[in-house]
Amino acid sequence: MTADIDARVSFDTERMMIEVDMSGLRFETSGQVNAFYDRIEELIAESGEELWFFLLNFSGFRIEEDAWYAHHKRGKALNLAHSMGTVRYDVSDETRRQLERTAKTEAFDPNLFADHDAALERIDALPSKRTVKKTLSSGYTEAELSRRISFDDGAEVMDVDFSNFTFYNSADVHAFYDHIEVRLEATGMRWFFLVNMENCKIYDEAWVSYAMRGKALNQKWSMGSVRYATGSDTEETIRMRAESQSFRPNVRVTREDALARLDEMKREMA
Repeated sequence: MTADIDARVSFDTERMMIEVDMSGLRFETSGQVNAFYDRIEELIAESGEELWFFLLNFSGFRIEEDAWYAHHKRGKALNLAHSMGTVRYDVSDETRRQLERTAKTEAFDPNLFADHDAALERIDALPSKRTVKKTLSSGYTEAELSRRISFDDGAEVMDVDFSNFTFYNSADVHAFYDHIEVRLEATGMRWFFLVNMENCKIYDEAWVSYAMRGKALNQKWSMGSVRYATGSDTEETIRMRAESQSFRPNVRVTREDALARLDEMKREMA
């Protein structure tokens, strides 16, 4: 699956462009969609550049009803996190109508063209935003982040308090996760993560970075993670992304439920 996706993605560093060949693809399930976008996000992370123009070949591309919502959510998050402009060409009539309806409600220009050359001409006319992106910074202080992390040595639990916190963009994500990594490195050990997400808001612009940094943190430092009080929208996105990755979302309603799940995980490990 990874090799198939990689063969469809190419980087043009001179044009600052990623070309994605989606021609002939048929997304029937949200799991297929999530796997596809997971890999694109990984390739972008490997590139070392956050912002790119996107040129998409939609010739013969089909999205079944069960996959459309995931495609919309993941595509929107990818664009807000990494796109300086997205241009599509050879869109089928059915998908064209669907995109045009979305464009009217989401207030964006779908940039649809009949052929590759016309789409590429449009890409060449778009302005670069890379220097602007690099000036983004987080508005949160170290003191604000520090008070949200605590450790229970006896229970081997790191308590992460995301309650009433807003991740507006990737800068907020990187600031918080940089802080968490420093705190974890100081302990020199792995922990169970207990994450309070009550009234935590993650903007679409921040979701890609949030998912990537969270995954990396868990792989290196976590013996198991449980989240609670996520709210319906955040829980939905977490579960959607978990579909195509090898982790259980472990979402619970209350702190007590989350602690009970952590105890279960400890018994399973024992």
